[in-house]
Amino acid sequence: MKPGILTSLRDNQPGWPRLLPGSLCVACFHAAVGIVMASPETNGPAALIPFEFSRGRIMLPVSVGNSPPMSFMLDTGYSMAMISPERAEALQLKRVGEVTIAGVAGNEKAAVFSGVSFDLAGATYSPRRVAVLPSESQSPSRRRDGILGHGLFKQFVVEIDHKAKQLRLHQPEHYEYSGPGEVIPLTFHTTTPVVEATIKAPDGSTVKGRFEIDTGCSGALCLGHDFVEENKLIGAEDATRNGVRQGIGGDVKTRMGHVPRLQVGTFQIDKPSANFFLEGSPVDAEFAKHINIQILREFKIIFDYSHRRMILEPYRS
Repeated sequence: MKPGILTSLRDNQPGWPRLLPGSLCVACFHAAVGIVMASPETNGPAALIPFEFSRGRIMLPVSVGNSPPMSFMLDTGYSMAMISPERAEALQLKRVGEVTIAGVAGNEKAAVFSGVSFDLAGATYSPRRVAVLPSESQSPSRRRDGILGHGLFKQFVVEIDHKAKQLRLHQPEHYEYSGPGEVIPLTFHTTTPVVEATIKAPDGSTVKGRFEIDTGCSGALCLGHDFVEENKLIGAEDATRNGVRQGIGGDVKTRMGHVPRLQVGTFQIDKPSANFFLEGSPVDAEFAKHINIQILREFKIIFDYSHRRMILEPYRS
């Protein structure tokens, strides 16, 4: 990514917004939850943070400066941190320009701020730039104060314990993994993590592909139209009803159903739910699909960007 130009900002729904060069692309709970300070041990986490699931998404208590905790979504699909316009105004953040966000059916400009420092249970994350949330992410059904994306995952090893509803942030230089989990190699599409995985099609054949990992998208799988058609992934008995996925500038029609099986590493997930896109794709044509939070919740998951790996540790039944 070129300095000062954010090339892959995405929302958590199809038509994920992208920042266009042109404008100043220098981009980039209310809930009463406790914040637990981490152990000072050398190999302990830098921070231990309880989180809540809201509409299938991970919501963290985050402070800006000395503010009370606010509700921020954790999203591997976002290239930069975002904040709601109401919070930006209340905090009197310093505006330094704007970015243009391209969506499924139109563009939208968003203000950009500097000098923002986020506090997560004593761990500090201070990105160069923070942008205002796109209007689609501010709808009443998705109300949130902000989003933390790639920068947080790059600064820390991020451990998500879905069963305990805890997030642990580790300093990469001190982190050593010794658990029973499986290491899955990561590559990156700009700033979004990508894994190799296999889908079993309704006719029994297997389809290998590169899947983006998106912690900010509800559901299990989102599969692009061309990928679905090419591999005949919709069986007569599989797609049960029509659906719509919302994005900036408009909506995208989908069919909701299942695929027989998804395999990531040696782990097999039977009949995961899927959104089959009837037009377009949730990602670029090179990928045409992504794995979402519903599948990831089956594991304790560790994102270690410094070593380009994701570790999946299944919960015991």
